[in-house]
Amino acid sequence: MKKIIIIGCDHNGLDLKEFIINNLKNFFVFVDVGCFNISEKVDYSDYAKVVAKNVGENPKNFIGVLICGTGVGMCLSSNKIKNVRAVLAHNLITAKKSREHNDTNIICIGSWINTNEENLEILKVWINTKFGYGRHTKRVEKIEEGNNYKIAFVNGVFDILHHGHIELLKFAKSLAQKVIVGLNSDISVKKIKGNNRPINNFIDRKNTLLSIQYVDEVIGFAETKPTKLIKSIMPDLIVRGSDFSEKLVRKRDKIPSSIKIKILNKKIGYSTTNIIKRFQK
Repeated sequence: MKKIIIIGCDHNGLDLKEFIINNLKNFFVFVDVGCFNISEKVDYSDYAKVVAKNVGENPKNFIGVLICGTGVGMCLSSNKIKNVRAVLAHNLITAKKSREHNDTNIICIGSWINTNEENLEILKVWINTKFGYGRHTKRVEKIEEGNNYKIAFVNGVFDILHHGHIELLKFAKSLAQKVIVGLNSDISVKKIKGNNRPINNFIDRKNTLLSIQYVDEVIGFAETKPTKLIKSIMPDLIVRGSDFSEKLVRKRDKIPSSIKIKILNKKIGYSTTNIIKRFQK
């Protein structure tokens, strides 16, 4: 399926906009929101808002391209819209790194700054660069004003705490006012991990979690999956490590679409199971 690009410009960007569409129309689906008349002077902010609102409401399906004389006005205007991360890109490295490090979803370019051909190359690099995830994920999430969510929910066994656990809890707390941890009971841990687990009993695991500054409340659950607990708490946000994708987590744990899910890439090499194996050697 071809990527959908919402593109807009003011009168200073019309020629470049048409050049871009003509060169890339066989590879992408363009939704052109204007302007369409080079002789009519228009306000860049009007077109920036149309593109930004479409991208902001559908960030998984759309990306945006905005063009004016310098790209500055378009960038300033579009970044006012929720879920938009617009970059002003006048060179290849800015275009590439803004996608790789910042997960930008709108690019703003200037018809006065570079030639049509140079701008086309900048755009192609931006489109073809993927987000790097990893350490960049939590940094991008913090671009939004902190503590946007009231309750974040994290669940797990938390048998032998390690740095990966702390990073996950810290990430959850950076996004929400309150972090609730759903903690597997000893019986459910045995069902999931085997008869030799947990190493630490439920009370000890709970008290250890409560001693961490990023945790506000710990609630135990006897099931292997936290579906019932999530339904009773109805958090605004669920934070998980990257063992599974957002889509799989939502389906497996029957999480309603009204609850947001954030996936944090796991720290490589950190695993309670691996720690136990090292001690057993």
